[in-house]
Amino acid sequence: MDTRQDIHAAALAGSPAATVIDTRQAIHSDHARTLDTAGLRREFLVEEVFRPDALTMTYSHIDRIVVGGIMPVTAPVELPASLGKSYGVAYFLERREMGLINIGGPGWAELDGARYEIGSEEALYIGLGAREVRFGSDDPARPAKFYYNSAPAHRQFPTRRVTLAEAASVTLGDARTANRRTIHKFFVPDVLPTCQLSMGMTKLAEGSLWNTMPCHTHERRMEVYLYFNLASDAAVFHLMGQPQETRHIVVHNEQAVISPSWSIHSGVGTTNYTFIWGMVGENQTFDDMDHVAVADMR
Repeated sequence: MDTRQDIHAAALAGSPAATVIDTRQAIHSDHARTLDTAGLRREFLVEEVFRPDALTMTYSHIDRIVVGGIMPVTAPVELPASLGKSYGVAYFLERREMGLINIGGPGWAELDGARYEIGSEEALYIGLGAREVRFGSDDPARPAKFYYNSAPAHRQFPTRRVTLAEAASVTLGDARTANRRTIHKFFVPDVLPTCQLSMGMTKLAEGSLWNTMPCHTHERRMEVYLYFNLASDAAVFHLMGQPQETRHIVVHNEQAVISPSWSIHSGVGTTNYTFIWGMVGENQTFDDMDHVAVADMR
C-alpha cells in the first residue's frame, strides 16, 4: 500500500472527519514517462474527493494548488484551525484564495458570520483572508458536494456567488466528431476578479465522448480535472503526458486528475460526462494554449 494511503487510514481510524493532507510532489516529464500504471495513478490521480461529513485535501507542489471535496451530511464541515499550521500560516486562507462548485444538492457556506446559499451547479469564490469557514447541506438526504480549488493569493478580492446563468458560457464542437460540449466559465476575468485561480464546468452533450481534442498544453498554467456524472459502469480514459509521449489514466466518477503544464489533458469516455477544470499559474488568459495537431501526437 502507498505510504500516503497508510497515513490516511491511520488518521481516519481515530476520527471519521479527520483532515489528512495528501501531498504530491512535482514530477518531471522525463520521470513521468518511466512510470507504470500504478505509478501514474499514485502521482496524478485523486481517487477519493468526497467523503461524508469530511473535508478531503490534496496539496500539489505544482503551482501550490490545493484540491478536494467538502460533503456535509449530518453536520456542518469546517476548515479546521489546524490547517494554518500545516501551511505555515495562522489560518488556511490567510494567504490563499479558494473557489468551489457545488455538484450535489443545495447547501451553504458561512464565512466569518456571512452566509452564502449555494445551489446545485452554482459556484462560490472566497477571497483571501476568510478566517472562520464552514459548510452545510440543506437536506441530508441530498447533501451538497463542494468541489474546491485553492491557490496562493497576493491581494484580497470580494467573495461572490456565481450562478450558472452568470457564468460565461459557450458551446463548441460537433456531434460528427463526438465533442459537442458547453463550457461554463465561473471564475475568469470576464466574470469576476481573482488573483490567479480560474475554474469552470464543461458538459458534454449526449452522444459526445471527447473533451479537449484536438488537445493542447499551456506552459503558463497547470490544470486539474474533476470528472463526474458518470455511472458506476462508465469511465473516462484521461490522456496525459507530452504530445509525443502520451499516457492514459482510467478515471471513474468523482475522481480528479492533476495535469502539469508540460502535459496534455484530454479524455474520452464510455459515455458522455461532465467535468470541472481549474487552473493556476502565470496568467488567466483562457485562450493561451499551445495547440497540438492530432497528426503530430504519439
